[in-house]
Amino acid sequence: MKIDFKVEESDKIDGVKIIYPSMSKDIRGNIWTSYLSKSFESLLPKKQYFKHDKFSQSKKGVLRGIHGDYKSWKLVTCVYGEIYQVVVDMREKSPTYKSWISCKISKNNQKLILVPPGCGNAYYVISKNAVYHYKLAYPGEYIDHDEQFTIPWDDAKLNISWPTTKPILSIRDAEVQNATN
Repeated sequence: MKIDFKVEESDKIDGVKIIYPSMSKDIRGNIWTSYLSKSFESLLPKKQYFKHDKFSQSKKGVLRGIHGDYKSWKLVTCVYGEIYQVVVDMREKSPTYKSWISCKISKNNQKLILVPPGCGNAYYVISKNAVYHYKLAYPGEYIDHDEQFTIPWDDAKLNISWPTTKPILSIRDAEVQNATN
């Protein structure tokens, strides 16, 4: 099986890339590669490389995000189930500031999204359960939630078209939502 990736630039947010891996299917199922360093090194700035991975398992109706920081690159995908992925440009000097994109990511389509620093990342779980994978690149030490920005999922200025009006939220996301309402 040839390992290959098709990379598309987002037409709405500068720096966001949608990546489609090659997939081999047969009667047993499928196999695909989510990361190959030589294929991805050109997508990151010089001297940036992926340092660690995280997985998040969530049930239907959970909305995680909108979270981000100004130094981390995130390569995200859904390895099980189906999610509604949203990326929001929060870089004030960007020509696409406060623009957002969305797409469905699932175990069936295996899309990967490269989210640049300064963009908020969020997703909503459509299926009964989902497993979400983050691959992170950043200079220095990891920026945890206490150093990240959090935007209300239902921010009226962003006007994101979510597939829900009553998601299950973390305390962090509920608190930021309540503080702005």
